[in-house]
Amino acid sequence: MRPQFVTALMPCLNEERTLGTCIEKAQACLRSLGLDGEVVVADNGSSDRSIEIAQRLGARVVHQSTRGYGAALRAGIEAARGDVIVMADADDSYDWLDMGRFIEKIAQGFDLVMGNRFQGGIARNAMPALHRYLGNPVLSTLARVIHRAPVGDFHCGMRAFTKAAYGRMKLRAPGMEFATEMVVNSARAGLRIAEVPTALRRDGRDRPPHLRSFRDGWRHLRFIFTYAPNYLYLGPGAALMLSGLALVAALSRGPITLAGQYVGIHFLALGCLLTLTGFNVINLGILAKVIAHSQMPHLNSRVSDWALQSFTLEGGLIAGVVLFIAGTATDSYILWEWLRSGSEQEATVHTAFVATLLIVLGLNIVFSSFLLNMFAIERRDRSS
Repeated sequence: MRPQFVTALMPCLNEERTLGTCIEKAQACLRSLGLDGEVVVADNGSSDRSIEIAQRLGARVVHQSTRGYGAALRAGIEAARGDVIVMADADDSYDWLDMGRFIEKIAQGFDLVMGNRFQGGIARNAMPALHRYLGNPVLSTLARVIHRAPVGDFHCGMRAFTKAAYGRMKLRAPGMEFATEMVVNSARAGLRIAEVPTALRRDGRDRPPHLRSFRDGWRHLRFIFTYAPNYLYLGPGAALMLSGLALVAALSRGPITLAGQYVGIHFLALGCLLTLTGFNVINLGILAKVIAHSQMPHLNSRVSDWALQSFTLEGGLIAGVVLFIAGTATDSYILWEWLRSGSEQEATVHTAFVATLLIVLGLNIVFSSFLLNMFAIERRDRSS
C-alpha cells in the first residue's frame, strides 16, 4: 500500500551543525520518491540555532520540555500528520536519502521497519568499540531471545512505522530505552517487523553525544528484564523452589548421609530458605504478569489468564488455610509431646522446621490470594 503522506521525524537537542543537512536530504528524498510529506523536528530544549534553521528550511518544529530521547520522539510522533513515519537522528550519522527502502517495506505490508547497522556497514569511528562489539550485540541478542522479536539491531536509530502501528505499540519510555520498547511492544502486539541494511557513518557533531554508555545501557537492560517475567521471576523462582523442596523432602525426617557426607539441619534451613524465596519470586512473577496484562490487554499470557479467570479467592484461601493448619497442628503436636514426656527437642527439630515452612507458605498464599482477587475484580469491572 503506497503511503498517502510521509513524516520524516528528527529528534533534536542542539544539532545546528547537521540539522539543516538532514532536513534538506529528507526533503530531497521525498521529492525523488514522488511522495507528499513533511519534516518534523522534535526539539528537546535546544539552546543553539537548531529551531531557527528548521523553520527557515520549512520543517515543522514540535517542542517537548520533558527531557529524553523517548519523550521527544513521542511528542513528534503524536504531532505527525503522516500515515507513515520515518525517524532518524539529526546528526547526519544516518543517510536521510535512504528513506525509500524503509518506505518500500511499509508499502509491502510491514508495520515496523528497522535498520540494521551491522548488515549495512559501520564506518570507522562511527560507533565506539564498546557499543559495537559488546553493548549492542549483547543487548540485542538478549532482547531478541527473551522477547522473540526478529530484529538483529535493536538500537538502530533509523526506522519506519505506520501511525496505526504506533497506536498499538503503547510506548511510554522517556529515555533511550524507547528504542528497545518500540521493538519489544511491536513483537508482543503481533505487528509485522522487517529489517533493511543501514549504513552508519561518523556523525557531524562538534560535541560529545547525548548517549551515555553505562547509564543508557543499563536502562535498556532494565527494560528488557522488567517486561520479561518468565526470565526475571518465574524461571529463577521455580528453580529455587524446586531445589528447596528437594532438600526439605530429603531432610524432613532427620539428617541423612550422602556420598559419605553428613547432611543435617543446616541444609534443611537452606532448603526452607530456598523454598520460601522461590515461592515469593514466583508470586511476584504472577503479579508482574497480571500488571503487564492490565497495562497492555492485547498481550497473551496463560499465567495471567489463569490468575484472572480460573483463580478464585476461595480456592486460594482453602489451599493457604490447609497448609497453615497442617503446620500449626504439627508444631502443636511437637509441643504437646515435649511437655508430656520431656523428650529432647533436638529429636523433632527437623519436623519443626517443616511445620514452620508450611505455616509461612500458607500465610503467603492467603494474603496473595486477596491481592490477586483485587486484580480479578478490576478486570471484571472493565469488561462489564
